[in-house]
Amino acid sequence: MQAAPPHTQLPPVVGFWQAFGFWLKLGFISFGGPAGQIALMHQELVEKRRWISEQRFLHALNYCMLLPGPEAQQLATYIGWLMHQTAGGLVAGVLFVLPSLLILVGLSWVYIAFGETPIVAGLFFGIKPAVTAIVVQAAHRIGSRALQNRWLWGIAAASFVAIFGLQVPFPAIVTAAACIGFVGGRIAPNAFELGGGHGRGSASTAPAWIDDHSPTPAHAQFAWRKLLRVVLVALGLWSAPMALLTLVFGWDHTLTQMAWFFTKAAFLTFGGAYAVLPYVYQGAVVQFAWLTPSQMMDGLALGETTPGPLIMVVAFVGFVGAYAKAVLGPDALFMAGALAAGLVTWFTFLPSFMFILAGGPLVERTHGALGFTAPLSAITAAVVGVILNLALFFAHHLLWPQGWDGPLDMASALLAIGATVALFAFKRSVMEVIVAGGLAGLLIKTWGG
Repeated sequence: MQAAPPHTQLPPVVGFWQAFGFWLKLGFISFGGPAGQIALMHQELVEKRRWISEQRFLHALNYCMLLPGPEAQQLATYIGWLMHQTAGGLVAGVLFVLPSLLILVGLSWVYIAFGETPIVAGLFFGIKPAVTAIVVQAAHRIGSRALQNRWLWGIAAASFVAIFGLQVPFPAIVTAAACIGFVGGRIAPNAFELGGGHGRGSASTAPAWIDDHSPTPAHAQFAWRKLLRVVLVALGLWSAPMALLTLVFGWDHTLTQMAWFFTKAAFLTFGGAYAVLPYVYQGAVVQFAWLTPSQMMDGLALGETTPGPLIMVVAFVGFVGAYAKAVLGPDALFMAGALAAGLVTWFTFLPSFMFILAGGPLVERTHGALGFTAPLSAITAAVVGVILNLALFFAHHLLWPQGWDGPLDMASALLAIGATVALFAFKRSVMEVIVAGGLAGLLIKTWGG
């Protein structure tokens, strides 16, 4: 007798609290950046649990890749919304971020309160060269995926010259790249096709709870009334705390300026967190002096070692900036830092929820007919040049901490070379390289007295 093919029966209906448990777990194990997080969700939701089919998963991912903001967190929000309406989307999106926020608040406090102790200082001395190597790897990884022809190479080179040589603001580079992609997509459409880069995995032939041909649920059907309601609620959730901050503290207060700055940053995160870091640096370090360049590197290191989106480094920026400036007075330093971390997280991620809850019904109407990918391809190419500039910025402050006229920091140089070799030649993970760098820095500082 021939055995029946496996997985021919539809999986059972997924309950809200069953999904809640998964999203909570995902928030604590979502290491590895967007590629690792998306691969993890694909493995769990498509292959293992069969909650959603391959095509529906990729369709949602394509939409999230077109948006500013953390695509992995938006993908979780989208799938949660598709399965369990608005409540499901909110739970999935919030739990993707909340564990990282709580962990970063704790780590930021340890950093700012005890960062000058020999142990903590030694750890960060070794972590900074690892971070520099990780940024170089990010430029290489995104570049190898995005720069598929001379058009895109040219955009990447132009963006590097613009930000490195001409100090063109990051928003202007994103806008110019989008315009080039819009025009280029009509002149040479094949050159601006949206690339992959996340890996599709093995397509599952087993039926899923939300399958390729499952009808669109009622809550996911488009209606202008729903769209208007989502936009108005999002505007209210943005304007109410912004107005309160302005009334209580004034427009020029640190907390108010953080809220406004990270609102703008939320609309500029095309290409992931590495792309927006130069913009965050320009504002947080140069314009407002919330952090020093060294602290910015330390914050990125902490962001790399915690679960959740890498853009959660904004929580570190908010905490350290508010703590150092004692925005609530000298007796409430931790409260000031925690409040600022929560505020910047709110204003950074609120647009992501609006994009998904407002745009999801439109996407569900298309099922594969989504266009406008050429501008995104051009923006991704420009991001490569921007990230390369960020790597050079980090390397400069790491290797010549006293400026170009000062001596080369040989220990940092050797650690950076070792981290680069570990990442590229031995394919070690980001976490392994950061841990090894921290331990090496601790040993160097201990032996050096």
